[in-house]
Amino acid sequence: MNETFTIDELQDEAQSFAKMFRAAREEIGKLIVGQERVVEAALTAMFCGGNILLEGVPGLGKTELIKAMSQVLALEFRRIQFTPDLMPADIVGTNIMQSDDRGGYTLQFRQGPIFTQLLLADEINRATPKTQSALLETMQEGTVTTGGTIYTLEQPFFVMATQNPLEQEGTYPLPEAQLDRFLFKVDVPFVSLKELNEIVTRTILKQKVDLDVLLDGPRILQFREILGKVVVADPIRDFACRLVLSTHPETEFAPDGVKKFVRWGASPRAAQALIKAARVRALSQGRPNVAFDDIRHFAREVLKHRTLLNYDGQAENIDVGALIDECTMKLPEQVGK
Repeated sequence: MNETFTIDELQDEAQSFAKMFRAAREEIGKLIVGQERVVEAALTAMFCGGNILLEGVPGLGKTELIKAMSQVLALEFRRIQFTPDLMPADIVGTNIMQSDDRGGYTLQFRQGPIFTQLLLADEINRATPKTQSALLETMQEGTVTTGGTIYTLEQPFFVMATQNPLEQEGTYPLPEAQLDRFLFKVDVPFVSLKELNEIVTRTILKQKVDLDVLLDGPRILQFREILGKVVVADPIRDFACRLVLSTHPETEFAPDGVKKFVRWGASPRAAQALIKAARVRALSQGRPNVAFDDIRHFAREVLKHRTLLNYDGQAENIDVGALIDECTMKLPEQVGK
């Protein structure tokens, strides 16, 4: 698909996208109590063609969120529970021996649960690095290579991974290279008193919630094509690049906190992620052009997991999110101002 759009057509598409995005959030909200920021981030990552890592204690609705997305977006859903004994073949699949009518045997590839569209990688940090790495190719390229054969996954393909911040024993922290493959890392907060009451009421009464189908795979791919047409002015693109550079302590854009506590900043993928997320944010507001606030909106989710503390930062238990907020607030929109 390679369409060109006039300004009026792009404006109409932006209004259509904004209406659909609001409807999808409201529909998912019928099942997920609260967590508006998490729902927004998950939908944004989906439309960007990226993946998302959720960090939060068990029981906050992470599994229900991706189930709700699969219903509203009419996409196939599968879940993998990561455990220390999980092997890569358990994820991607394996070759098995099959007999034919003449009594001979042939090898046939049996697809693993990764062959889906929405994949929940539950407690991903409980699996060994070898098994974690089985997701790398699919997250980056949308393909699976096994036995010398490359299999292309059906698009849209989306990985939502979760990890428990409290459980440290028997876990394997994700390496930086794999963290960088996640468009967003989102901290899932605990619910408020009002939200907890609503959750308990719904579960006690066992209220059945039927979600309407609002989109399908081909329409999502059409919206992804439209994203590439959203206007990103040169000063805004430059602001996104300078924001990424501000997480590097050796650059002129770094604030004092970064210079003091950060060992290494965000990668070039972060700049790409900021622009992609900003385009979705702009369309979700009904605008065919990106504003500075669109770049700032998801800065914490894009940059936090890509910014590494130095020894002093780790020793003082510095909040990386606070450093990202400092970068976002102090960086001027225009150079020299």
